[in-house]
Amino acid sequence: MKYFEVEFTISPYSADAADLFASFAGEAGFETFEETETGLKGYVQQSLFDEDALRECIEEFPFEGTSIIYNVREAEDRDWNEQWEQEGFEPIVISTEENAPTIVIHDGRHLPEIESEIQIEIDAKLAFGTGTHETTRMICQQLISYLSPLRSTSGRSLGETSHLSIKRVLDCGTGTGILSICALKLGAAEAVGYDIDEWSVDNARHNAVINRVDDRFTSLLGDARILDTIDGVFDIVLANINRNILLADMPKFATKMHEGSLLILSGFYLGDCEILEEKAHSIGLKLVSKATDHDWACMVLMH
Repeated sequence: MKYFEVEFTISPYSADAADLFASFAGEAGFETFEETETGLKGYVQQSLFDEDALRECIEEFPFEGTSIIYNVREAEDRDWNEQWEQEGFEPIVISTEENAPTIVIHDGRHLPEIESEIQIEIDAKLAFGTGTHETTRMICQQLISYLSPLRSTSGRSLGETSHLSIKRVLDCGTGTGILSICALKLGAAEAVGYDIDEWSVDNARHNAVINRVDDRFTSLLGDARILDTIDGVFDIVLANINRNILLADMPKFATKMHEGSLLILSGFYLGDCEILEEKAHSIGLKLVSKATDHDWACMVLMH
């Protein structure tokens, strides 16, 4: 995929202004940002870049007296993960309640020192999703809650009722395949993932093999339109994607859900929750719960 790298200079600069502007810039298709001394660098797929929307975000930015200028250039076409792939990452521990299983995610080189019920090895090649990002961790935490034998504070066994009924999981924008692998290791019977990036599709298959769940995982190349070619419905639909794509694709997700299916969304900021909830309500989905980690948010919706 071809990307633009857009350098934003925010004057006067503040961390609060940069965080808020990053949330606003999602409307123009931006997927990720890096902090700089004077603002941000944003990365957006060239095919999704909406410069008119970006100008509107700047004009409507609510910090009085703050100016934002930007410079657009084509991002270097190289392996952005090269250094990360060489260095790897330290093991990541994901847990919820005391009686729930603990998940440890590692790169196969930096092995965990603690024992855990579930270990996931991720070899990331130009694909998003290692567990280091807040959004990935939050979805994994939700999967633990809905797929493991977990006792709630009320004494009701969520796991014993939900675990038996969770057969199929749909992973929209699968990346490394980490969310599908997590669901399968927690007991889901089958997972289907898709991604617009061929690197990601291949990497997800590779990681499924490493984790010995490839017999229950299917990785497909395409966007949400590929859902028209997939038979049946799913018990849980996962989507860790930016806000604009979620708004556009949520109706498609709903067509692959039955009554009682869950849609677990992340990849967006806390300030985006209201518009996403409104969209969900318009297509017959209701909010079950919401979680946050720093400025990032995760929502669980039910059909």
